[in-house]
Amino acid sequence: MRKIITLSSAVMLCLSMSCTKEVANKQVAAQSTATGKLKTEATSTFAYGSDVSWVTQMEASGKKFYNSSGTQQDLFTVLGGKGINAIRLRVWVNPSSTYNSTADVVAKAKRAAAAGMSILIDFHYSDTWADPGNQTKPVAWASLDFNTLMTTMYNYTYNTLNTLKSNGITPTWVQVGNETSDGMLWQDGRASVSATNFKNFAWLVNCGYNATKAIYPSAKVIVHVANGFNNTTTRWIFDGLKANGASWDVCGFSVYPSTSSWSTTNTQVLANMQDMVTRYGKQVMICEAGMDVSAATTSKAFLTDLIAKTKSVSGGLGVFYWEPEAYASWQGYTMGAFDSSGKPTVAMDAFVH
Repeated sequence: MRKIITLSSAVMLCLSMSCTKEVANKQVAAQSTATGKLKTEATSTFAYGSDVSWVTQMEASGKKFYNSSGTQQDLFTVLGGKGINAIRLRVWVNPSSTYNSTADVVAKAKRAAAAGMSILIDFHYSDTWADPGNQTKPVAWASLDFNTLMTTMYNYTYNTLNTLKSNGITPTWVQVGNETSDGMLWQDGRASVSATNFKNFAWLVNCGYNATKAIYPSAKVIVHVANGFNNTTTRWIFDGLKANGASWDVCGFSVYPSTSSWSTTNTQVLANMQDMVTRYGKQVMICEAGMDVSAATTSKAFLTDLIAKTKSVSGGLGVFYWEPEAYASWQGYTMGAFDSSGKPTVAMDAFVH
């Protein structure tokens, strides 16, 4: 049954920082505020992860996957053989095709769970790609006033996660927004526009946070930004979220260095992650990483070092490679980690543990 949620403007104004709801026949988890202390326990298992959201689309087009010996296997089996123990899956609101829809995500999450892998759900809050330059509202949400937008975002997050739960899926992490380096759901939540817009962004983060905790109280909520080496942008985003009362558990980052600068980039990423732990009391994660597929040996060195650096951080949770299975320039993407025959390159050996 669809939960009915009412947003009280008076309560919202009183709290001045929260997306607070009542769910029919259900008490929503209590608000938490950003403090200088870790609010969640460290995970016992480091996430050696991959985002494989393209897998069903690739399979439908006839793509097959092989282990390093050339034996055809299910992609999740191939990845498990390389040490991958966690899977990240993006979800779009109303995509133009079935891919990345809630139903598609459920199907992939079931496969990941059956393979014994932990799951990260990545909400884009768009009908298509969300990234630092694109945070387009879903078409169905485009004309909503901000209060209704918050209610809708909460309901959508709640209902999507509830669908996963009803299918036996328990994600370890939930990412509320993708590469939200300037907020989400533009223009309302575009942080750089004004102080009001930054507060809107914080309230939207809380809508995602509260909806997640209502379904999965133990799931860790991630706020994800691009360019994990850039401490200036990172502090600007998370300082603003903290100042506006946002709640989150994990600071997540993307890292896509060049083949010549990866060592310097990784050093900057390490310093940035350490700063997040010290400055905000948060855990940290590399939600996306990648390098040109033609530089597999260099990519392995980059990933091996990035994994070691992330593990060295108190609160370092894991490293996810973004779409390693995207081979033969799938969708024009050339930063996968499988060769043109559908086998993992040496880059994936960085995840063997």
